[in-house]
Amino acid sequence: MRPRVLVVEDDHGLRDVLSRGLREEHFDVVTAADGAGALRAADARVDAVVLDIGLPDADGRDVCQALRASGLRSPVVFLTAHDNLTDRLSGFSAGGDDYLAKPFHLVELAARVRAALRRTGQETAVESDGLRLDPVRHHLEVRGAPVALTPTEFRLLAALMAEPGAVVRRRSLLRAGWPEGAQVSDNTLDQYLARLRRKLRDADSGREINTVRGVGYRFA
Repeated sequence: MRPRVLVVEDDHGLRDVLSRGLREEHFDVVTAADGAGALRAADARVDAVVLDIGLPDADGRDVCQALRASGLRSPVVFLTAHDNLTDRLSGFSAGGDDYLAKPFHLVELAARVRAALRRTGQETAVESDGLRLDPVRHHLEVRGAPVALTPTEFRLLAALMAEPGAVVRRRSLLRAGWPEGAQVSDNTLDQYLARLRRKLRDADSGREINTVRGVGYRFA
């Protein structure tokens, strides 16, 4: 199951960019344009909230306090045009879990959301036909038996299992497996995926990582 993220941003263009980017990073996304919409959307299950502080009808910190008062326990990552100590402290005091100043890279936002989910134990395990990838304990189980993965192998397998049967492009896998700016060759990615294939076969998982030549890989 993909983590479900509520994006609260009044700028229509930026809201669309954030939504598309987070979906590419394997999140389900719901959106709201203001504080009132955020409170309505949060009535459904959301695993994390990305919340702009500068909303048209309310300060995002007040919205966060209202969300907490309504019972929301999911992590909140604030977005803001201002980055000073006073603003950061007021965001944390309002119940926020992290704080990201504009402009920022989408991959950093996705990484902050994942880190907040791990810290709060909200990130959900991915399960598929006897395989269970646990992001809290950070390991793989095949029909209850543990399979040792390196951190990079874990991230790559998580990206593939989040899109079962679909082709995950090489670029997406490189972003999932390594931090932004890392110099990683296509050959390195292929080597990691070859090791993952062997581990899945050795564990008798019954699942394969298929190469789609010139495009990417498919978990089948």
